Amino acid sequence: MLLKIAFLLTAGCLMFRWAFGQWPWHALTARPTRDQAIFNARKLLRVEQGATREQILAAHKRLVAMVHPDKGGTNSQVHDANDARDLLLEELPARVADLPSDSD
Repeated sequence: MLLKIAFLLTAGCLMFRWAFGQWPWHALTARPTRDQAIFNARKLLRVEQGATREQILAAHKRLVAMVHPDKGGTNSQVHDANDARDLLLEELPARVADLPSDSD
């Protein structure tokens, strides 16, 4: 009887993985909010909350230089650094010079 239950649970987990692309216990965990993602991005790039565009780009450049596959890092680490940079740059307030003008 216990073997049947174990088999059914295993089969159910495998079917869930096949159907949804993740394990059932991963579906139960809370997804990080945008604020948490921004906090993690700042932590990864080691920049303060009020960091400027130039500071974010410099921190990204330093991190990628350390985690680049040619330096012993992985592609995943480079992608994480790029995602953190993009997220933090999205959060910067839009500058007037960045906005398209009506005369174009």
